[in-house]
Amino acid sequence: MSKIAIVYHSGTGHTARMAEAVAEGVRSVEGVEVTLLRIEGTHIVEGRFHGDDLLAACDAADGIIFGSPTYMGMVSGQFKSFADATGGRWYGQSWRDKVGAGFTVSNSLNGDKVVTIHYLFTLAMQHGMIWAGLPGLSQPDGVNRLGCNSGAMGQAGQEPPDVAPNAADLSTGRALGQRVAEAVKRWK
Repeated sequence: MSKIAIVYHSGTGHTARMAEAVAEGVRSVEGVEVTLLRIEGTHIVEGRFHGDDLLAACDAADGIIFGSPTYMGMVSGQFKSFADATGGRWYGQSWRDKVGAGFTVSNSLNGDKVVTIHYLFTLAMQHGMIWAGLPGLSQPDGVNRLGCNSGAMGQAGQEPPDVAPNAADLSTGRALGQRVAEAVKRWK
């Protein structure tokens, strides 16, 4: 059985909804199990991430999908604290050759979300991971409507808070989860 960890921070619940959609995509692939790992405020103590359980779950996974809201054109501070805490894994290259991917949600249509995706990509590359993005063309009102093949993007600002991201963006999240699950099975 292949294992995928989805480690994410969500400040308002929008990124959590996207994380669940990504997990649904992973679950659609037989022989792959998924664990959702939410970075909580209690994991941050004096600016540092403390969550050995989350890190251990990532260590045990064959693939890691990173998720963060885009705040002011970058990952959230909580996610960055998590990323900083992975330094020991970087030093030992213990995540080398795991499949990696990323997703983000922000209030606006663009909001510099691609910077967040590129940060998640860079984090994966620092760890020697294999990155999986979205395949194919974007569909104006469907999968990848925001046009980012590097990872999944969602918009929170156009829908009521209990609905956002919209159905198209959640479909994009599911497509990313399925792609990563398929890649993990092939790579493993």
